[in-house]
Amino acid sequence: LPTGPLWRAAVWGLLGAALALVFPVFSGGIAAATAAGLLPSLPGGERLSTAFWVSTVMNLTWAPTLMLYHRLTDTWLDLAGGKLSRVGAVPVADVSAAVDWKGFLGFVILKTIPLFWIPAHTVTFLLPPELRILCAAFLSLALGGILAFSRRRGATAAE
Repeated sequence: LPTGPLWRAAVWGLLGAALALVFPVFSGGIAAATAAGLLPSLPGGERLSTAFWVSTVMNLTWAPTLMLYHRLTDTWLDLAGGKLSRVGAVPVADVSAAVDWKGFLGFVILKTIPLFWIPAHTVTFLLPPELRILCAAFLSLALGGILAFSRRRGATAAE
């Protein structure tokens, strides 16, 4: 288990609640932007076009902030040894210095967003609204598993 599993679960729960808020916000915003002629209709029909635009705009604007918050809170908890009482003793500069910025920008932002999240959330936004958060939760678990497997495999190959 990572350090501070209960605090990580609390952070992940807050992120999930934020996601439950932004899904309808982006869905409604894209519908309004499309109706105003601000976004082009894409081949494949209105439903697919709308799902693609919701996914794309959300993942290019809000998702990097979510991912950065996730990375910073995980790093902070790691540096605090998983104890909330020690989080305040860890300077923000130490948290920033401990983040793998090259990996975060090069992989998390520039690869997972266009290659995983935009396609995956396009499918998610084709689902009825009541299933979208559940689907997003499973996608997060799937990506986490893929990343953990690839890290583990990379470590084994390096040894």
